[in-house]
Amino acid sequence: MTDTAYVARRASRSEFLPIRGLKYHLRHWGDPKTVSPERPPLVMMHGWMDVGASFQFVVDALSDDRYIVAADWRGFGLTETPNEDSYWFADYLGDLDGIVDAVLKPFPGLEQIDLVGHSMGGNVVMLYGGVRPARIRRLVNLEGFGMPATVPKMAPKRYAAWLDELKQPVEIRPYASQAAVAARLQKTNPLLRSDRAHWLAGHWSKQDENGLWQILGDPAHKRSNPLLYQRDEVVACWAQISAPLLWVEGDQTDAGKWWNGRYTKDEFHERLKVVPSPVTKAVLSPAGHMLHHDQPEALARHLEAFLAG
Repeated sequence: MTDTAYVARRASRSEFLPIRGLKYHLRHWGDPKTVSPERPPLVMMHGWMDVGASFQFVVDALSDDRYIVAADWRGFGLTETPNEDSYWFADYLGDLDGIVDAVLKPFPGLEQIDLVGHSMGGNVVMLYGGVRPARIRRLVNLEGFGMPATVPKMAPKRYAAWLDELKQPVEIRPYASQAAVAARLQKTNPLLRSDRAHWLAGHWSKQDENGLWQILGDPAHKRSNPLLYQRDEVVACWAQISAPLLWVEGDQTDAGKWWNGRYTKDEFHERLKVVPSPVTKAVLSPAGHMLHHDQPEALARHLEAFLAG
């Protein structure tokens, strides 16, 4: 392993657009002139505490230099942070609709995109695939498992916990150097190569006026959501998906551990059966939840085969 930074094969360019009152950051790769109904823009949406640049390794591994757009969600990366106490799936969904509008605007007559989401982004793109099915040609979910089912009697305790959290400041600890940020990334994900960790650290954080490296994520993301996750509503949206779906997971991901056994991979795959369109499944190895960092080449091969199918 080397401590030198990863060298990107495909250069990206940044664009800032107004979307739902926020200055949104979109990262572009490739030539828009290559877009066609058979090769529409490929839109990639990152997960919680991540950034759009996180897809660079997969983009570099793709043999097809197609036009790709990756956005930083609100309150992450270079996208503006809203003046809010908490974050909601409905806002992410609204932002994604605005992003799709912006991506399709330069292509009159083009009505569909290919859409990829990882983790939290995977949950959002699954909802969007059912709410706006006509806008998606191909849909890809990278470990967006959803969450455990809830029951109404959980609401009082959840609201009370949220009210208590609002009275306490939230913060994300800074780091003394970019190398320290890279070390933190590797501590979370031991499969992350050193060169990739150092490259990611430069996009995942920014040096402040005191010389400390601040993570590019709003600390308010750490607050719990007072609204209960409605499994039946989510599954009802999934049941309206019309685009072919590719599901990809890592062999080392233990979703059951995240939720103390309240929700497992098996339950997710049972829910997935409601999707009426063809579903292709793939498992990457060795890979954990950050599979686009762990196995970008293998993921790229699955994406190419699926998107060309």
